[in-house]
Amino acid sequence: MFYLPEARDRALLPHDPFKAMVAPRPIGWISTRSLSGAVNLAPYSFFNAVGGKPPLLAFSSEGMKDSASFAEESGEFVWNMASFALREAMNATAASLPRGTSEFDYAGLETAPCVKVKAPRVKASPCSLECKVTEIIRLKDLSGAPMGNILTIGQVVGVHIDEAFLREGRFDLAAAQPLLRCGYTGDYATIDVLFEMNRPI
Repeated sequence: MFYLPEARDRALLPHDPFKAMVAPRPIGWISTRSLSGAVNLAPYSFFNAVGGKPPLLAFSSEGMKDSASFAEESGEFVWNMASFALREAMNATAASLPRGTSEFDYAGLETAPCVKVKAPRVKASPCSLECKVTEIIRLKDLSGAPMGNILTIGQVVGVHIDEAFLREGRFDLAAAQPLLRCGYTGDYATIDVLFEMNRPI
């Protein structure tokens, strides 16, 4: 079948399959701190690594939400791995709270200090990446009209790893059980099995 995104047959496809196709995606559990000291923590579905040398992360905010605005004004953000063990707390941080209200407190999460940025990290997270903002892009559609999405890109300047998840010099992803965002509302997955496949030479 083929269809134009704006002309989907709602009878055949009542739910847009776009997010289910581009899946699974890592969750951008982003912590930020405003210049006035307000702290925010929110999960983002549109998130991923976008560079390796130097390491770059990006998250897209649908509208100027606290994470995007705090990252823009402070020039910093932190990515925290949302694990299966932290699934309820992660979900709680998606709540719509008054601006400046701490999602850490709301979700009962303990903070831990960072080294290179002022925003806190999630202490219980298997790993966290401290980032400095390199670029903020207001996304546009094909016509050049603004979409309202703000893409925030940051360079990783500090790495935190819970050593309980290190095995023979590698981060044990299967043991950490990161949550993955799938497609439709409420769909998540985690990693149970890893396999190795080497690239052709």
